[in-house]
Amino acid sequence: MLRAAGVGIGDEVVVPAFGNVEVAEAVTLVGALPVFADIDPVTYCLDPYAVEAAVTARTAAVVVVHRFGRPADVGQLHAVGQRHGLLVLEQAECEAPYDEVAQRRQRAAYLDGRLRGVRTPDGGDGHTYQQYVVRVPGNGRPDRDAFARAVRAKGVDCRVPVKTPVHRLPEFRRYVSLPETERAADETLALPVDASLTKRDMQRIVAACNALGGLLQPAS
Repeated sequence: MLRAAGVGIGDEVVVPAFGNVEVAEAVTLVGALPVFADIDPVTYCLDPYAVEAAVTARTAAVVVVHRFGRPADVGQLHAVGQRHGLLVLEQAECEAPYDEVAQRRQRAAYLDGRLRGVRTPDGGDGHTYQQYVVRVPGNGRPDRDAFARAVRAKGVDCRVPVKTPVHRLPEFRRYVSLPETERAADETLALPVDASLTKRDMQRIVAACNALGGLLQPAS
């Protein structure tokens, strides 16, 4: 899409650093420079204000990536594009069947009402819960990682959704301030909400997390 739109050598493209490296790689493949902007801490998608702050005379496009089943604020992002004459491209996630999404939402609601000691996701704007991403607050220790190990030891299949933001990778290293991206990379953990999970599975997730959550609160 970038090549078809005429984006190439000498152009800059604003992209998120929180997520997959493929977007930044696609920008470099057409000869352009990926410029990383920070994310909104609620949606984990590009923050429109951060995008606007990253725009320069060389900016040609913005690539918006929807994350974890929660869509980005495309209205504001397109408004930024219109103000600056930029192409705004969207990378959508794979769509799941309606029944599967409904079951994920049901399991997410169950977790929302029972989890303690972690921050549950905001379910606004038609969240489809491709991943159910909580935050484990830290206090200077790798609490999220310790939490994940302990929960896995209790038979819960959890995972870190973004282990290393793209701007920390050697081939794309940038000295840029992305505080929300850094915080999300350090605190987020994806818990299972698959349609195949039974009520007993869901109870196990809650019990495993709640046994630990109270011990891992940020220092006051």
